[in-house]
Amino acid sequence: MQGGPAVQLGVIAATVLGLWIGARALVDAVVRLAQRFGLSDLTIGLTVVAMGTSTPELAVSVDAALKGVGDIAVANVLGSNIYNLAFILGTVSLLGVIPIAESLVHRDGGALLASTLVGGFVVADLTVSRLEGGIVAGLFAGYTVYLLRAAQSPPPATTAAQSAAETVTTTITERVTFRGRDAVLLVGGLALVLVSGDYMVLAASELARDVGISEWVIGGTIVAAGTSTPEFAVSLVAIRRGSLGVSVGNVVGSNVFNLTGILGISALVRPLVVSGSALETLAWLATITVLMVAALWTKRQLSRVEGVLFAGSEVLRWMLGILGVLG
Repeated sequence: MQGGPAVQLGVIAATVLGLWIGARALVDAVVRLAQRFGLSDLTIGLTVVAMGTSTPELAVSVDAALKGVGDIAVANVLGSNIYNLAFILGTVSLLGVIPIAESLVHRDGGALLASTLVGGFVVADLTVSRLEGGIVAGLFAGYTVYLLRAAQSPPPATTAAQSAAETVTTTITERVTFRGRDAVLLVGGLALVLVSGDYMVLAASELARDVGISEWVIGGTIVAAGTSTPEFAVSLVAIRRGSLGVSVGNVVGSNVFNLTGILGISALVRPLVVSGSALETLAWLATITVLMVAALWTKRQLSRVEGVLFAGSEVLRWMLGILGVLG
């Protein structure tokens, strides 16, 4: 891919749009197909939506692993998780105080902490082997099975969340009707995500070389934000429709998938080797995760002041990365 930094940034911007459109089409189609099989809206929200909005991270990290660019593959996962927690939830909280259900804090907050611990453990030696990838991917599979079983008899308190999950997942393509619509959207959305992810990795790698910034910083900032576009979109739509809990659930579920499923699948495709900058980002991620879960655990809500602090921390991380102080 030829061209200077301006061209590479243009390509990245185009791939962000492609990832968003592709992921939304994919999620909408899969949600409708899952509903036909009788899955509850809450189950769909915790599994299908969370994994669907993370398809850009999956496509980019797997593609980077295939190309031997371990820094972009892993930085995308860690950077996306930081961005999701700090910037997306922080920004969403500015639109109104977000109350959190106790079940979400205890069960899924615990899963978020555990996945961060496990992901940090496998990356700490700066390599992720196929064995480690298989283990963490297996843990995610087990967690998903647990969610599916737990959702078979949902408590009455989750009824509102179930209805909310449905309203925020099929808003983009619901009015598009033709025979075989969902199959076309599923295949087309997946293809668009894969192609966009491939071009994003190429553009990000060349941009890092052209401007003299490490692939780790590019992967953990620009690429991470780009692949988190679907999570941001779903969270904003949820807030607009008054579905506050869905915003948090979408982010938490996506983060668990990133650190277990995506990291594991990428390592299974090809063992990952990363630079020492991973340790700094891991420390940042662990701090943000603990602070976010603590804020939700103690008050059962995320206030506007806390949102400003979390969003500001992400702006600071980007500035430190670009200046070469971090990463």
